[in-house]
Amino acid sequence: MAKLNIKPVAGTQNRVVVEPAAAEEKTAGGIIIPDTAKEKPQRGKIVAVSETDEKGNKPAVKVGDTVLYGKYAGTEITVDGKELLIMRESDIFAII
Repeated sequence: MAKLNIKPVAGTQNRVVVEPAAAEEKTAGGIIIPDTAKEKPQRGKIVAVSETDEKGNKPAVKVGDTVLYGKYAGTEITVDGKELLIMRESDIFAII
């Protein structure tokens, strides 16, 4: 993956940039899911993190981690033609 030209800025909390995983194309039974019925993915890969928050705390996640996050977490952005999410580190539930 080429390095993206984006660096999140932390405020009261650390920020991360996540590349969402692709939405499921089929169900477990083999039924193809149309685009209008696909659910928003809740898993993705960290592509950038802020260095520290305003209290000097370093983020618990690092670039390359695969994470689970809330369904409505983050703000959708497009950088270099890629759909990304920028969110607070507290919106991340788990590192896989």
